[in-house]
Amino acid sequence: MDAQELEKTARAIVAEGKGILAADESTGTIKKRFDSIGVESTEETRRAYREFLFTTEGVEEYISGVILYDETIRQSSADGTPFPKLLESKGIIPGIKVDKGAKPLALAEGETVTEGLDGLGERLAEYSELGARFAKWRAVISIGRDIPSEYCIWTNAHALARYAALSQEAGLVPIVEPEVLMDGDHTIEQSFEVTSRTLHAVFTELRDQRVHPEGALLKPNMVLSGYDSPVQASDDEVARETIRCLRRHVPAALPGIVFLSGGQSDEDATARLNEMNKLGPHPWQLSFSYGRALQAPALKAWLGKEENVEAAQRAYYHRAKMNGAARTGMYAPEMEREAVAV
Repeated sequence: MDAQELEKTARAIVAEGKGILAADESTGTIKKRFDSIGVESTEETRRAYREFLFTTEGVEEYISGVILYDETIRQSSADGTPFPKLLESKGIIPGIKVDKGAKPLALAEGETVTEGLDGLGERLAEYSELGARFAKWRAVISIGRDIPSEYCIWTNAHALARYAALSQEAGLVPIVEPEVLMDGDHTIEQSFEVTSRTLHAVFTELRDQRVHPEGALLKPNMVLSGYDSPVQASDDEVARETIRCLRRHVPAALPGIVFLSGGQSDEDATARLNEMNKLGPHPWQLSFSYGRALQAPALKAWLGKEENVEAAQRAYYHRAKMNGAARTGMYAPEMEREAVAV
């Protein structure tokens, strides 16, 4: 393991004013996205869609890295340039999703464990050859009646740490994603408590499994009210509770935290990241690793038509720029009007 190289890559991913585009939707997930705009999901339509995102002019000012899916890391642009090389040419770091998805956890109704550890060492070596410099693994924790159990939390934390250790051994920076889902009617207090328990388990396992914290990144949920909760916390409260939770559990040695957007609207995800950065300075860089919250406006503008690519790229660039502003606490809702002006 080259610790210095891992640290350098991790710091570059959370460079000031920049964040990650999560373009690692599984074939099933991207089919749902395409269905919503009436576009058939084929290998070619998926390739064309990813290509216009990756070739958007100037987006490298705000995007430091892109998480790819197994299919995507093997694809090329129309001129034959492999996607990892295309991204590198723009100064964007290619990454790869390596888990095999959440499956039912034995003897734990309503809970899941993420699979994909079998043969992971060999897959990581191949992805490194294909140009990946970081990896991602997502665990899913649900809040509900009598869940999550300690069994579920610690089983997922153990798997996350095994993945992270294997990634570092293969020379890839691990992004560790323990997502506490915000589906449900739970309060922000319950969200805090479950996120706190989860992060405690994750960092205990990362330490026990010898993961080098300076060469890793965390991709957590924000601490929110459940989406069906009758009482919705303000952006300011979300920011304060999220930071309070992170300060309790995340070592200062970690270079950065890249939030997932979950089911938040594009603008909510940006505004809440902004509020958190306004509360700084923090021990770590607070950045973003958004999928839908970066892509949704572009997808809507594209509709699978070549003549709409330019408008779709403008929409994607705008969201990247807004989140870049939120990285420094300089975002304001009035800035959203820029998109209308274009």
